[in-house]
Amino acid sequence: MKKKYIISGGGTGGHIFPALAIANKIKKENPEAEILFIGAENKMEMKRIPDAGFKIEGLEIYGISREFSLNGMLCNLRLPFVMLKAMRKAKNIIRNFNPDLVIGVGGFVSGPALTAATQLKIPTMLQEQNSYPGVTNKMLCKDADVICVAYDGLEKYFPKEKIVKTGNPIRSEILQLQRKSENSYKFFGLSPEKKTVLVIGGSLGARTLNNTLAANLQVFRDADLQLLWQTGEQFYSNIDQKLLNEQDDNIKIVPFIKNMNDAYGIADIIISRAGAIALSELAIVGLPTILVPFPFAAEDHQTFNAKALSSKDAALLINDKDAPEKLIPELLKLANNNSLMSILSENIKKFAKPDAIDLIYSEIVKLS
Repeated sequence: MKKKYIISGGGTGGHIFPALAIANKIKKENPEAEILFIGAENKMEMKRIPDAGFKIEGLEIYGISREFSLNGMLCNLRLPFVMLKAMRKAKNIIRNFNPDLVIGVGGFVSGPALTAATQLKIPTMLQEQNSYPGVTNKMLCKDADVICVAYDGLEKYFPKEKIVKTGNPIRSEILQLQRKSENSYKFFGLSPEKKTVLVIGGSLGARTLNNTLAANLQVFRDADLQLLWQTGEQFYSNIDQKLLNEQDDNIKIVPFIKNMNDAYGIADIIISRAGAIALSELAIVGLPTILVPFPFAAEDHQTFNAKALSSKDAALLINDKDAPEKLIPELLKLANNNSLMSILSENIKKFAKPDAIDLIYSEIVKLS
């Protein structure tokens, strides 16, 4: 039977990647299904979703400003009117498309979309990636029919009877990861004879990680460690040419890695922010990891995510403010401790949920 679905959310890769994983699963299981995305104008989903082959409608909407400034105050004063306008547009989109189910994957844009769906008596489902939920999903949970989560303890924030622990949906190619492929080493110009450190700061990059690495490239040469460093496109576009000139056989600096399978495949140690989808992928990959949570993420959820792993000896945790001083020494200690590398690797694998997308799809089928 032909079904129609709306998926709403975005702002970062942490919301966009699970949204696409869900959409691709629906199309795989039900090729006749129609899928429409609702995103925020001028956010990355407005490019990434069409690039993936799906239609998207944009709402003019933004989140609560946490700036202690006049501009921040004015933005927050205007927000209720912006929300009302976005709600009206969301209602029109939903009426015209007439979906069987509306799925929210987080981000402020999912607020008006799912609220409109509830008012129109259309079933809704939330997919919460983090161990500490964002403001939008906490607001929407009362009216949602089902809430798919990745961590234990979410009954503190959501109605217990609506929670289904599924894990986070991840890109299907990560599940078919090939380790130590000769072609992957060739692609990045690195050697299989040396340990490789992969640094990923999220889809937008990470200033603290970038500045720390930029000041310590010689350390990698001295330790004979290879570095594959994803800076994020904004940092890379403003990068000092002297820094790029420091690239050699050991050090590769790139703005964005599209083929993450190849990058994960050659890594021996990973340094990463602690976004929920990144952690779900890292659990599948199963490599020793150092986490440096982004401290200004909504409700500091990245720190909560990182602690869920570090408390089980599944990753090392370094606070963002301590990273300039502590990150490189901790990395060197880890790289020289094969026993600790093995412990971290085995423990992070325990968090892997390779069947997450199947469990989420089964809930979608029940609701639609």
